[in-house]
Amino acid sequence: MNIDSADFLVKICAIYIYWYIFVSKNIKMNNYKLPILPLLLLIISFIFLTSSCKKKDMSLKVNEPRNIHGVVSYKRSFPDLNEKHLAIAQNIGIKPLEDREEAESMKEQLIHITDNKFYSVDSLTHSIPYLVPRASELLDTIGSNFLDSLTSKGLNPNQIIITSVLRTNKDVKRLRRRNGNASANSAHCYGATFDVSWKRFKKVEDEDGRPLQDVSSDTLKLVLSEVLRDLRQAEKCYIKYELKQGCFHITAR
Repeated sequence: MNIDSADFLVKICAIYIYWYIFVSKNIKMNNYKLPILPLLLLIISFIFLTSSCKKKDMSLKVNEPRNIHGVVSYKRSFPDLNEKHLAIAQNIGIKPLEDREEAESMKEQLIHITDNKFYSVDSLTHSIPYLVPRASELLDTIGSNFLDSLTSKGLNPNQIIITSVLRTNKDVKRLRRRNGNASANSAHCYGATFDVSWKRFKKVEDEDGRPLQDVSSDTLKLVLSEVLRDLRQAEKCYIKYELKQGCFHITAR
């Protein structure tokens, strides 16, 4: 119910109550019985509406940052090299796929990831949005923990952005033509690895339209690093901090 409708009903209730009081004072109750049930319903509606239909606060919701520390060093905190990622990806993942058509035929072994309440998937140019179940669960956990951390630290909500997921052999070839430094034997080929941007995040807008103060990407990066550090220390994943690519390279364990 919108505010205008609530105001109208409140006014109707008030008019009826005033009328009831006026009439009850000017007639003999034993000769005429006023309709009690409608009156009771209107009184209940009046109480409910006045307590529940208050106007929502539409002022700017500012951040109240607290307990944000980040990590001592990104390189030292996330040092896992490609060899570690590759070994575990080969162990828990699928065999490399030749093309995207082959990936479509393996849907029973892969989870299709899309935008949801935990994260946003970027426009993928050299990968496709599929992960093995263990990696998909890890991604959900990272996104959920990140949102929870923002709340506990007094920051407005933002989602992580996934920038790279499963690569087929054709994707790797195209990527290497564009970037000569790209690995020919990538952990991304096994469906257990994904990249999360530390440069860009997606702001979550308020459902009722209340304006939210922005959170700087530097601050969001600090919070994300704490979430990832904890998961790495819990042996849930391997993580490599990618400076040039602007992402955390993550493989489920």
